[in-house]
Amino acid sequence: MTVPYSLLDLAPVVDGTSVGQALNQSVALGVAAEQWGYRRFWLAEHHNMPGIASSSPAIVIGQVARATSTIRVGSGGIMLPNHAPLVIAEQFGTLDAMFPDRIDLGIGRAPGTDQVTAHALRRNPGALSAEDFPQELAQLRAFLAGAFPADHPYSAITAVPGEGSNLQMWLLGSSTFSAQLAGMLGLPFAFARHFAPRETFAALAAYRERFRPSAVLDEPYAMVTATVVAAEDDETARYHSGPQRLAMARLRSGTPGRYPTAEDAAANPLTPMQESAVAETSSAWIVGGRDHVADELRSLVESTAADEIMISSTLADFDARLESHRITAEVLDALVPAS
Repeated sequence: MTVPYSLLDLAPVVDGTSVGQALNQSVALGVAAEQWGYRRFWLAEHHNMPGIASSSPAIVIGQVARATSTIRVGSGGIMLPNHAPLVIAEQFGTLDAMFPDRIDLGIGRAPGTDQVTAHALRRNPGALSAEDFPQELAQLRAFLAGAFPADHPYSAITAVPGEGSNLQMWLLGSSTFSAQLAGMLGLPFAFARHFAPRETFAALAAYRERFRPSAVLDEPYAMVTATVVAAEDDETARYHSGPQRLAMARLRSGTPGRYPTAEDAAANPLTPMQESAVAETSSAWIVGGRDHVADELRSLVESTAADEIMISSTLADFDARLESHRITAEVLDALVPAS
């Protein structure tokens, strides 16, 4: 039943704290994750969100990699519409050169922000469409492999660092689009169940059905991301899940701000409209004490046949965040099939 487990972080900027504190806590969490046995530590790219500091994953990845020694560190993900493929190849080629055999490049096809901010990032409205994703992904892979055809205008360009890198590329997705593409390219696939639970089984089936062996993988390799808030008892876990519910409700209503504290969330229960707005996503969260978390994670692993689980939990209280990830690691280490 043993399944590898990894961690996704957003560097939350909690109300009353600074961006610097948020980023330093992410580095500290990466160090702790390595000690607890997590295989990977990924950072997600978001923009124009006052409560999230991970807008530049490549920079933070370098800081986490420098502070650790064995855990793989990467992006979950780099949002390809926001960046020129050559820039990504150079940035992650640099990371791979400095931290060989430890860098993951997770690629997503959404901008991870609103369209106005996406335009400010790339300044080219025509490059913001997700339909451009396969072509831009092909360019990125060609820069990393030095594999442009001789008659291609980019064949004269060498990504330095970048070309010949040994980084591990993943495709990320919350629907069947990237799942099918990952399968056809023979790449590992990470599904964002933590915010698109309804699409889980369709996406995993599409990935496995479309999979073609490649130089990267002989067989499909699927990772499933789940929101887990673990504590020593159910009541404590529910209390610490409050900020994430409130932050999501505010985001869905177009009023994002600094990440709320647990006290703020307890004092501001969600309205029925807010509950409805977050229900589809939060219904898949795993929130509770050890026994409940173990039961739910066992069910998730068995039902999805996931090759790896990635844990996402954005607790406002950093000590509680550490405790949640520690307990989750212990639960996953001890996981056994249902009798």
